[in-house]
Amino acid sequence: MKAIIQRVSRASVTTEGEKVANIQGGLLILLGITDDDIQKDINWLSKKISNLRIFNDENGVMNKSLIDINGDAIVVSQFTLHASTKKGNRPSYIKAAKPDTAIPLYEQFIKQIEIDLGKKVQTGQFGADMKVELLNDGPVTIIIDTKDKV
Repeated sequence: MKAIIQRVSRASVTTEGEKVANIQGGLLILLGITDDDIQKDINWLSKKISNLRIFNDENGVMNKSLIDINGDAIVVSQFTLHASTKKGNRPSYIKAAKPDTAIPLYEQFIKQIEIDLGKKVQTGQFGADMKVELLNDGPVTIIIDTKDKV
């Protein structure tokens, strides 16, 4: 499971002309899922993201977490995070989980991060053509891969 997290001043997701998610400060989480991801990956990644100290404290030092600032989050499924570009010019998505595997794991991740944050998170729409807008704050963008947690 791979996530790109972006600290944002604002972010939104629009599908078919309708805004389905909108936050004013917090994290935009792009989530890529593989066939071998399990609940243990979900638990670890959710806890890591929720507690990652990337928000400024009163001294302007990144020392606060999303939990500490009571910030909001949007989770967007993005299979392209697992693109392989080693051969040729057309990316291969063979490592990305198919929807029958990815959807339940995506939904479990959303439930887990809501538990860890103690609040509802907003989401994109799985499999839809989405327009994601954000104002990256910092900019702060971090890539976390559950395969690299050791």
